[in-house]
Amino acid sequence: MSVADLAIVAALVFFWGTLSARLERFDVTAPIIFVLGGLLLTHGPLAVLAFTPSNELIKELAEFTLALVLFSDASRVSLHELREDAGVYGRLLGIALPVTIGLGTLLALALTGPGTSIWLALLVGAALAPTDAALGAGMMANQIVPARIRRLLNVESGLNDGIATPFVSVAIAGAAIGGEVAHHGPAEAVAELALGVLIGAAVGGVGGLLVSVARKRGWAAEGFAGSAVLGLTLCAYASAVALGGNGFIAAFIGGLAFGTTGGRRGEPLIPFVEETGALVSLLVWLAFGAVAVVPAMKILTWQMVLYAVLSLTVIRMVPVAVVLIGTRLGRATVALVGWFGPRGLASVVFALLALEDLGDAVAGRAVAVITITVLLSVIAHGVTAEPLAAWYAKSLAHPPDGSGGAPLRDIPDRRLVRRAHHRG
Repeated sequence: MSVADLAIVAALVFFWGTLSARLERFDVTAPIIFVLGGLLLTHGPLAVLAFTPSNELIKELAEFTLALVLFSDASRVSLHELREDAGVYGRLLGIALPVTIGLGTLLALALTGPGTSIWLALLVGAALAPTDAALGAGMMANQIVPARIRRLLNVESGLNDGIATPFVSVAIAGAAIGGEVAHHGPAEAVAELALGVLIGAAVGGVGGLLVSVARKRGWAAEGFAGSAVLGLTLCAYASAVALGGNGFIAAFIGGLAFGTTGGRRGEPLIPFVEETGALVSLLVWLAFGAVAVVPAMKILTWQMVLYAVLSLTVIRMVPVAVVLIGTRLGRATVALVGWFGPRGLASVVFALLALEDLGDAVAGRAVAVITITVLLSVIAHGVTAEPLAAWYAKSLAHPPDGSGGAPLRDIPDRRLVRRAHHRG
């Protein structure tokens, strides 16, 4: 990236930072702005600025971002929260997520053309299975939605990208063999995953203990304690890669281990990693708009559009609805959890990594399907976040036949519900 490219990116980040609150009132989210920015800089009127991020830079940026997101999301998961709704989390992550990946893979085989291998179909199904709660920030921050339901969506989003990562890694490895891109197959990918688990658990667990002891005894200066956790994140990822393991799994498991051993003293330091991840994620969206959107549009077919629609509805909502039978959450809550499955940053990173590792000739069509689905999700979930929250509040206030939703202890403040009525 040239100095001119850096100036352009910095200006765009500044623009978003100063106007973000205003733009979000109109359901204009960061992904929308930065994807549009990437398009304008490479294929629009701003193309005269010659913005040309290299493929190697994009890959490194995507890997760095995913490592930060996996670690911070996993470290935020509290064992107490998991125990409180363990049955629901087990159903969503242990049953609905694998079924979603399976359905997405089968549908990709059927709709993406005769040249699609099982590995590329698995890439599409797995890359589009994780959800990104940040794309519906308007609903996640809305206090009229019960805290338990927001926590449920947030924890699911924080864990499902880490669970989907092994499937994506194996799919890329299998597609590489099939496309004669590299000699690194699924068996080696599985071995890398196992090594990543061990390294992540060791680095994150020991790091969490050291941070907890250091803060208890006053050894860590407050201004640098957050940087220590950022360094730990990178250490877990880089150590695994250096030793032949899967860095993403190491970051995810490292986050879980850090959250467990670091306890309440480590928790206040996680926002530093989250904020760093949020910043670099803007650059990932920019790169996504620059390198993935236009190629996808050039080969767009009605089958891809149909897949995108089904991915955001049937493939996600049906497994969720089935596994939540018997949880007594109610129809409105089940509908909310099923629909609120935005495809976001993790899917984008998986697509960029596949494009870099496999090349456009092998992965172009699969990446195009992922791209179209993410674009549709950014718009659909961004626009529906606020109206969905208002509808849900009304459903809780006036449940039809007593089937409205969450248990009584989760019904929000009645004043907020009344405000939702007025907005509606």
